[in-house]
Amino acid sequence: MQTVRQLLEVKGSSVHVISPEASVYDALRLMAEKNVGALVATEAGQPVGLISERDYARKVVLLGRHSKDTLVRDIMTRELVCVDPSQGVDQCMALMTGKHFRHLPVIHEGRLAGIISIGDVVKSLLDHQQFTIQQLEHYIVNSQ
Repeated sequence: MQTVRQLLEVKGSSVHVISPEASVYDALRLMAEKNVGALVATEAGQPVGLISERDYARKVVLLGRHSKDTLVRDIMTRELVCVDPSQGVDQCMALMTGKHFRHLPVIHEGRLAGIISIGDVVKSLLDHQQFTIQQLEHYIVNSQ
């Protein structure tokens, strides 16, 4: 099974960060520019939270707040659940589905190494299944 490290090597480990003191509007603009659904909020280079499009929808739009007047720190998820690069993608899938997360920061040796999304995990698992199917088909054809 593929590890988070291998997934990041394929995906690229670029992770986009924002200050908790930035406005939600600035966070949304950065998410749109980078075509991502979440940003890690950092202070002094350390992750302190995560802001996602879901946070915006539920904690700004539905509450009648304004993105230019709301700070990232006011709506970000503070209790970060992170994974290590050595963890298996299947473990991440179990964690994400069990806890209803869509994004997991990856921490390696105390530093932010990347972020993976549920889409990344599903794609990895589907690729692995496709590879297994091809190997089985090859084995069946060659063993006759």
